[in-house]
Amino acid sequence: MIGRLQGTLIEKQAPEVLIDCGGVGYEVQLPMTSFYQLPEVGQPCTLVTHFVVREDAQLLYGFATRAERALFRELIKTNGIGPKMALAILSGMSAEQFVAAVQREDITGITKVPGVGKKTAERLVVEMRDRMKGFVASLATPNADAFALDNPVENTFITAPDASEDAIAALEALGYKATVAKKAVEKVRAPGATSEQLIKDALKAMM
Repeated sequence: MIGRLQGTLIEKQAPEVLIDCGGVGYEVQLPMTSFYQLPEVGQPCTLVTHFVVREDAQLLYGFATRAERALFRELIKTNGIGPKMALAILSGMSAEQFVAAVQREDITGITKVPGVGKKTAERLVVEMRDRMKGFVASLATPNADAFALDNPVENTFITAPDASEDAIAALEALGYKATVAKKAVEKVRAPGATSEQLIKDALKAMM
């Protein structure tokens, strides 16, 4: 089991990054809530991880905090929720927002996440409601982010001319339909905006 990576951030193309750890490059998929906190390319960073082995693939998922990884693990325990949908949920809502939605039984709010229909949202509430009671304390614990990224500073990315295309591609990778992703990005597009900012604003607008 690979539980933590510490190395140099080599590439990042939402929602995936490449981290060099002692000469070995690890491809890691992140929810956007963690992706926003990444340092610049070439800088050191640390991620807590969850390793998934399938018949056709070995996949590594990364998170800025242990609390977010813990929620991811709780999500994939739920019937019908796989890693991809769990990433989509954590990309559209922070851990705190999701826990609050489950506790409030906010079915409508949860169904705004791509791929999550009413029945799936209801299942999430029913199966996770009791489990989330103990999870609230971990979110409020000051040391819950002990393994946070080494440089959780404001990103200063150079604006790329294809920022909109990158943002649309990232949203599609998270499960949004191409037409929905394009419409959302066009709605929030602004001069000088980075792909990360467009993704963040588009997700916020859709949620």
